[in-house]
Formats: sequence, C-alpha cells, structure tokens
Amino acid sequence: MDGSAHTAVTSARQPLDEAGTAIALLDAHQVVVGWTETAQRLVGYSAAEAVGRSAADLLAVGADEGAQESPFSEEVRTLGRWSGRGVLRHRDGRRIGARLCVQSLSGHQGRAGWIVTAADQATLPPWAANTRVLESLPAALRLPTHPSIGVVIRDPQLRCTWVNDTQAAKDGIPVHQRLGRKLTEAAPGTQAATLEALMRQVLESGAPVFDVEFRASGPTAGRSGLSLSASFFRLDDAQGRALGVCVVSVDVTDRRRAHERLAVLGEASKRIGTTLDVMRTAQELADLTVPLLADHATVDLAEAVWTGGEPVVRLGTQGGDLPALRRAGLASVRQGAPESLFAPGEPVLVPPTSPFTGVLRDGKSHFEPALGTCPRTWLNPDVARLERDRDDTNHSLIVVPVHARGTVLGVAVFLRKGDRAPFEEDDLLLAEELVSWAALCLDNARRYARERSAALTLQRHLLPRHPTCGSAADVAWRYLPADSHRGVGGDWCDVIPLSGGRVALVVGDVVGHGINAAATMGQLRTAVRTLANLDLPCEEVLARLDEQVIRVAETDSAPWDPDPGTMAATCLYAVYDPVTRRCAMACAGHLPPAIVDPHGTVTFPELPTGAPLGVGLVPFESVELELPEGSVLAFYSDGLIEAPDHDIGAGLDRLSTALARPGLPLEELCTSVLDTLSTAPSSDDVTLLLARTHAFGPSRVASWEFPADPSAVSDARSLATAQLALWGVEDQAAATELIVSELVTNAVRHAGGPILLRLIRDHVLTCEVHDTGSCFPHLRHPRLTDDNGRGLFLVDQLSHRWGSRDTPDGKLLWAELHPTPAP
Repeated sequence: MDGSAHTAVTSARQPLDEAGTAIALLDAHQVVVGWTETAQRLVGYSAAEAVGRSAADLLAVGADEGAQESPFSEEVRTLGRWSGRGVLRHRDGRRIGARLCVQSLSGHQGRAGWIVTAADQATLPPWAANTRVLESLPAALRLPTHPSIGVVIRDPQLRCTWVNDTQAAKDGIPVHQRLGRKLTEAAPGTQAATLEALMRQVLESGAPVFDVEFRASGPTAGRSGLSLSASFFRLDDAQGRALGVCVVSVDVTDRRRAHERLAVLGEASKRIGTTLDVMRTAQELADLTVPLLADHATVDLAEAVWTGGEPVVRLGTQGGDLPALRRAGLASVRQGAPESLFAPGEPVLVPPTSPFTGVLRDGKSHFEPALGTCPRTWLNPDVARLERDRDDTNHSLIVVPVHARGTVLGVAVFLRKGDRAPFEEDDLLLAEELVSWAALCLDNARRYARERSAALTLQRHLLPRHPTCGSAADVAWRYLPADSHRGVGGDWCDVIPLSGGRVALVVGDVVGHGINAAATMGQLRTAVRTLANLDLPCEEVLARLDEQVIRVAETDSAPWDPDPGTMAATCLYAVYDPVTRRCAMACAGHLPPAIVDPHGTVTFPELPTGAPLGVGLVPFESVELELPEGSVLAFYSDGLIEAPDHDIGAGLDRLSTALARPGLPLEELCTSVLDTLSTAPSSDDVTLLLARTHAFGPSRVASWEFPADPSAVSDARSLATAQLALWGVEDQAAATELIVSELVTNAVRHAGGPILLRLIRDHVLTCEVHDTGSCFPHLRHPRLTDDNGRGLFLVDQLSHRWGSRDTPDGKLLWAELHPTPAP
C-alpha cells in the first residue's frame, strides 16, 4: 500500500459526519418522505421544505458526464442500486458536486422505497477521488457511499418499516423476520437492547450517533460472524416531527480483524523472545497462539538449532535428508495436551508422505481449512488415541515453516477442533506473521547459543584442565560463566609449576564478554606462562604483561586511527616456595587474595593495588609473606563477591565467613564457597582458585655452603653423592655428580663470595647453586678445537631442564634431573 492509500486507511476510520454524509428517504415514486439534519446542512433545505418534493428537484442534472446512467433510470430501478458522482442544487442556487448512493428498500406490507446518501465532494479527503486508492482499500474502510451499505428505517416505536437486501445479508436477519418487528424481537439479546437504547436517544435528541460497532448475530450470520459499524440518523417529516430513525451500517469485519491482528502482533513482540533460550522461545509461540488462534499448537525445531548449529536444509532445497526434529513448544486447550504424540524435548517423527515434508523443503505454508472425515495417518498415527479422542477431532490445519535468513529452523503446526470455526485466510496470514517474528527470535537465540558455545569451548580449552602444584600445594578451582544474557567473560586462573618445587598461582579478568574477551584471556594466559618460566620476579612479570597488553591493543587498532583503543585487564600473580614457606605476590588492579591460616582465621593482605594491565607507565610492587604450613590461599574474581544489593566490603565479609572452615577438603570448600556466595545467576564470570600449602622439611632438602675455592668442587660432589645414597636414589648419582661439578665450578670461576649448593627431592631431583655474581652463563655449542665452553652443554644433555634466576644478593642456577619416584 502506497502513501496515499495509507492516508486513506487512516481517514476512512473517521465518523461519517466528517465526510458531510446526508440521508433522505424516498417513496416508490422518488418523492422525499424523510429528511435528516445532515441533509439540511448539505443542501440548505429544511425538512418542511424537502419532504413532499421530488428528488429530481434537488438534482441540478441527473448525473455528470462521467456517469453511465441516471440515479433513477429504468436500469437502476431493475438493479436496485446506483452510485456515482452527481450535482445537487443548494437552496441558495449554488451547485454542489457530490458522491451519491441510491439503494432500493423493502417496506412493511410490500411497500417499496429508496434511500439516498450524499457526500459533498469538496469535503471528501483528497484520496476519495483516486479510484486506484479506493480500490486498494478493504471494503470496511471505504466511504459509506458505497452501494453495499446496509440500511434499516424504523418508526418511532422502533419497528422496522424499511430495509434493503444488503442489511439482511450482513447481519443474518431475513427481511420477513425483520419487517414490523423491533430489533429485540427479531434478534433478542443484550446487544439488541443496547442498540435500541441508542435509537431512542437519537429520536429524542435529533443528534446523530456515529460508528457504533457490533457483531452480527442473526440466525444466518455464520459461525465466524461479522462486525458491523452503524450510524443512527433521525428522519423528520414535513412538520419537523420524528418520522423514525435511519440506521446505516457498513461491514468492518476486515477492520476489526486488522485491529485484532495488530493487537496480537503487538502482544507477540512482548511475549515471544523474552530470553535467548531456544526452548523457551518456541514455547512462548505455542502459548500465545492457544487459544487465541488455535486449539492445539506445536513447534518442532531441528536438533541443530538446540545446540546453536546450522540446520541442514535451506529454502528451495529438494534433495538431501530432512533435519531431525525435536519438539520445542506445545500448547493445547486440553489440560496436559493428551492428544500430543510427543512431549517437549522428545524427537519428532516426520512421516514422508505428510505435508510437513513439503513445508520443510520449499518453505511454503500448508493451509487446509477443512480436513474432512477421512483418516489422516500422517496427522495422528496412533489409532487408539484417535478413537478415544473422536469427540475432539481436528478439522482445520495450518502448517507454517519456521525459517530465517534462508534457513529452515523447523515447523509450527496449528489445529482447530470441535465446534470452533475453521481457519480462514486471515488466520493463515496471522499465523505466518507470528511464526516469522518467532523465527527471528529463535535465530537470534541460535546464533547466540553458537557464539556462547564457541566462547565456552575456547575458554575451557584455555583454562587449566588438571592443574597441579606438585608437592608444594593442593589446589581446587571453579569457573562459572556469566548468565546467558551477558555471555562468557574473560576470567581465568592458572597453576604453573616452577623450578625448586615452587609454584606460581595466577588469577585475572579481562574486561568485557564474548569470544573477544575469551580470546584475549587466552593470549594473556599464554604470556603469563611464558614469563613465569623465565623465573622473573612477580613485579617484573606484571610489568612485561602490561607491555604485552598495550602491544596487543595497538596491533588490533586500525593503523590510521590516531587514538588506538585500549584493552584493560586485572591480574594477581603469586609464587609460593615450599622450602622457605614464603609467598611473593604482586597485583595489577585485582582484588587481594584471602589467606586462611590452619586455625581458620581469614586475613586479606595489604598489597600495593597497582594499575590494571594496559594502562602503562605505572610500576608494580611485590610483597613477600611467610605462611604456616597448611595455609589456604584463595584467589578469586570480582564476580564472586560483587552483587547489586551490597558493596565489595560486604562481599569480602561473606567470603571470609565462607572460607573459615579449617580442615575441610579443598574440593568441598570450593563448592561450599560458591554455594554460599553465588545464590543467583551472575552478570559476570565467577572464578575461584584455592591452594593449601605444604612445606619441604629436612628430609626433602639438603644444603651446603662452600667458599669460592676450587677445592669446593670436590667436596660438593662427595656430599651430593652421599645425600643421594641416603635418599635411596643412587641411580641418579652419576648425572648429579657431573651437574654439581659443572655448576659449582662455574660459580668458583665467575663469582665471588660464598657458594650455596642445595638438593631438593620432589617428583624431580633439583640441583641449585647460588652465588653472589651477576653474570649469567649462556649455552654454547663448542667446536672440537675449543678448550672450554662445554660445561653448560653437558648440563643441558644430562638434565631434564635447567635455568637461572635473579636473587636479592646474586643469581641462582638450577637443573632438574629426569623424574624420580616421589619420597
């Protein structure tokens, strides 16, 4: 419909008097016998002047040049109606162009008559002269000058004296049943009594009443019924007395249905798609349509839609297998929907000879308003159930494909049963529009489910699967993604074994949600693992990680953007040493850890907060704490303690109370904390990492101090060999002796001060040599003619891995031998 037609639809709903409609009642000889106030306003003649005059006297000409016949020609007399443009003579001599409608009337006791309606052409809206626009309008929205209007004339006692055939066809009351009777006698009921009250009001006041809508209720009106809009005018005789009341009605069924349809679609926008859950969206569609549209409704979706995958059938595809369907929505006027063969969530059988097959392939709806009485095995293959429900037989069917963006997602089925009227074309249009809206919601939910599933899969692959701290600590962790509306976030935690039995504990949070946040989290986790293996101090790890975040943000920005975007993340990095029971930690904008001592006392250490990663130019500081053996370190993200109804302080208090359970196994403690603090779906990810510390005693650690003298090399070899024998791992003696010799020799040659040798027996045997020097050795590949440079090459060949790190007063070289049985 174009713009002019849209204007027409709006204007056509205005009351009849706004179009200047005048009404006159004529007898069989076209003499005026009844006159309305609106007719007087149009042509200037009062009832006393008009009644008794021939209608031809009021016409300047019979009809204009564009008309095919006169309003009262012999052909019109035979047909019984005429409409067109004509010219009226005003009382003051002016000529008035008007649209005229003339219809014959059947009167009481065989009398005949005519009803004439006229509307001033000048007062009609501009579109009224546009034939193309008029023809594009629904019948219910056209001007009442159309010849299909219904007319009833009633006397002052409200008995029907005149009526046209159109009215009988509209309201279902036959002419013979209507003439000589009141409306309450011809069609008893509350509605008739209300209309008669309006007629009395018009007779008493003389003021017309416009646009009163009512339902046709006659015996032949049909099961669906029509909606009529009536206007009431008083007819006056020559003395100005009330001759009766004229009721003009037009069929507004289409308009009513359009309003109802718009109302249903408006309701659909509120009730369908309230969540991003595929199952719930399908059920919302079924619930809305029953009983509003159907008595029974089902929504079956391809199994791939449930998981966010891509359905296998596209519109127009003729070959290939049909998708496996699963019931997602079910509603019925019968409690529990006993007539349904499949419950929600169950696979649905699609018979190959059913209409569903064609609907799924070509994407076109199947409309069967009358199913008939023949058995439909494709509709209800359960014969026993069909016999049991014979009194509730389905008789009208609509099958609509659920498709969006060229992809078939499933099929929706609507059924009517019992005494309800069959589906009509308007019902099919409404069903298709409702399914179309639901399909967009379902496709959005499917796409979101796919993205969420991908983000979750990515994040789970990036998070530690089986974290272990070796013998340094026991660990337990939990990760809960955000609720379905916010999506997966960028939280992560990690446990990184280090040399000497130490362990690094990490927790971080990338700002944002979705795949981008998960991917960024994976980059940061990889970077932290790389930096941790370099044995850098905690503050140095965060400083370099900060540089990495800034570099990633600059790389992701467009090269022409003068203001590159920023990427923010928080991180808490800690390293625990089971030999010294000391824990160093540094923070980059993250919440401090909770420390639970063996007696259950919970404290939150004061750490330099530091700026979040990505800010740059802000130094980080670390703090070192000594922990009693059996202490529990709790690392967490802000999603665990933040909530709309309380601040962070209250959240930390709740966390402290939940952690104060000494002796509880870590897995149980982890679950207990989440159950206590996560009482509702969170808008942010929740991450919790618990580590209960252990200490390495003298039975697992041996250390000696030597002067920086060449004789120390021999002593170191002897002591190391003796210690291995004491531990019962003599099979490692030869390799250990050579490694100790090379590392101590390197310290004697290149560093001064005392030299410390330490052996640590864990799942691997670790040799550590500490000196006061600052020059780190580098692995070389000596040539055959070189006299030296083979020491570290030999260490590299004999050890599982080796490395070096800074210490407060020098450096430390270490080497791990291949795994040995645990002590």
